[in-house]
Amino acid sequence: MEYDDSPEAVEVARRTREFVDDVVIPAEHEVLGGGTLDGDIIADLRAQAREHDIYAPQIPEEFGGLGMSYRDMLPVFEAAGRSLLGAPAIRVDAPDEGNMHTIELVGTEEQKERWLRPLAQGEMRSGFSMTEPMQGSGSDPKMIKTTAEKDGDEWIINGHKWWTTQGSESDVLIVMARTDPDAHPYAGCSLILVPTDTDGVEIVRDIPHLGGGVTGMSHAEIKYHDVRVPEENLLGQLNEGFTHAQERLGPARLTHCMRFSGMAERALDIAKAYVSERHAFDGPLAEKQALRFEVAEAETELHAARTMVRHAARQIADGKEARIPVSMAKVFAANVTQDVIDSCVQMCGGNGIGKDLPLADFYENVRQFRIVDGADEVHKRVIARDAFSDVDPSEVEHVTRYSA
Repeated sequence: MEYDDSPEAVEVARRTREFVDDVVIPAEHEVLGGGTLDGDIIADLRAQAREHDIYAPQIPEEFGGLGMSYRDMLPVFEAAGRSLLGAPAIRVDAPDEGNMHTIELVGTEEQKERWLRPLAQGEMRSGFSMTEPMQGSGSDPKMIKTTAEKDGDEWIINGHKWWTTQGSESDVLIVMARTDPDAHPYAGCSLILVPTDTDGVEIVRDIPHLGGGVTGMSHAEIKYHDVRVPEENLLGQLNEGFTHAQERLGPARLTHCMRFSGMAERALDIAKAYVSERHAFDGPLAEKQALRFEVAEAETELHAARTMVRHAARQIADGKEARIPVSMAKVFAANVTQDVIDSCVQMCGGNGIGKDLPLADFYENVRQFRIVDGADEVHKRVIARDAFSDVDPSEVEHVTRYSA
């Protein structure tokens, strides 16, 4: 399929795919099925990514990246998604990718030098500390309870967070906290940069969870006990935390879509190769109509998902919020990639659930996508609210009259 990608996007995506297939996937075999991913493997892959001129496509050149536009970098993310090690290898891995984007977008020059530059170079890690336990925010972030109070030239932060991705390994956390307790949370929260070695930051635990085995991605529970940081650690505008979070999450949802569509594409490549070689019931499995139709549906749905993502990305590139297209693309892509990978596991039978192939690791990882960055139900609620916003009551009269 051809898409409306620019020549630069096509070329960098081509180089990225070659790099993933020729360099990353062979390294993947060292950790496939539960091996240990150490920092030396990623450091070596990143060094080679720089040699291939594909490192950090989304980061401005002054900070060591390629400076690609948001729209152009999406096919590069998809090519990286073909391996669970692809995204960290070229430095487009979550949550750092979204956090770097946020600091670049709303950070001060001092914040960019202190945090963005070392993050872009892979010398630091970061976390986005927003979600709270049951009594606080989860899918309903306006219930956020963590507070940040001003005391002279410092912020004092108190609260309880969890599901902070990479939190226990982070050097800095972007913390969402209420800075105006009298305002609605959407108008009274701010983002504050908190180094993890600050007094009062308690990493309670890494939450056991489904997936993340190969990359070792963790999700931390964190408590903030009278954590003091300087006032200049405010990220962006005071009380504009939710605005900045949406500026981060909208684009990040689409980059997730592309990474997971790359994963689904590779899963499909593996399954097609397997059923072409596997003989049973008087011939190759690939000649059985049921499997051929399943592959046809998977190819069609992946094409639709890629097209939806590009449509939403164009709107973002044009300066629009694109909230509805992003929600539609996120829900559709999350379910399509999950279904495609599930089908690929089924096609490969015992080899699908075995860990000699990457399909089982893909299967464990893709399930989270229907929850992270907004659960399906939250996005459907956004879509439905918009769908009903312009209902014309007279339509009921027309229907009644027609029925009569």
